Amino acid sequence: MFRRAPAAAFLVAGVLAGASALAQTSPAFGPLPASTAPADDMPLADYFGLLLQIAPAAESGARTYVAAVQLRCRHTMGTAELRRAMAEGEGNPTLMGLIRAAHLKDTVTRDRLVAQLPCPLGSTR
Repeated sequence: MFRRAPAAAFLVAGVLAGASALAQTSPAFGPLPASTAPADDMPLADYFGLLLQIAPAAESGARTYVAAVQLRCRHTMGTAELRRAMAEGEGNPTLMGLIRAAHLKDTVTRDRLVAQLPCPLGSTR
């Protein structure tokens, strides 16, 4: 039983060494270049298209949110701002509510959320 322990330890050490070698990048290629493109480089229509492929309710809710911000707050949202609204924390509560309402086809909740939409800082009503 004890004679197998060194063999098992040797095997584990070999696997770990091989795995760490595979995880390293080649110095011949250097580090990955940093992206110089701004976060808002994707057109909003393309972002909506991607959302539609992933989750149609997310696309519908996001379109409603962007349109509501434009109409109620006179603020044109860009892709980066919409992405932040989706991704920061648990997501913008109004946007998440609109996505849920789109999924449930709940027009009453959608209309209520649009009517109560708080404008982003720097926007006017």
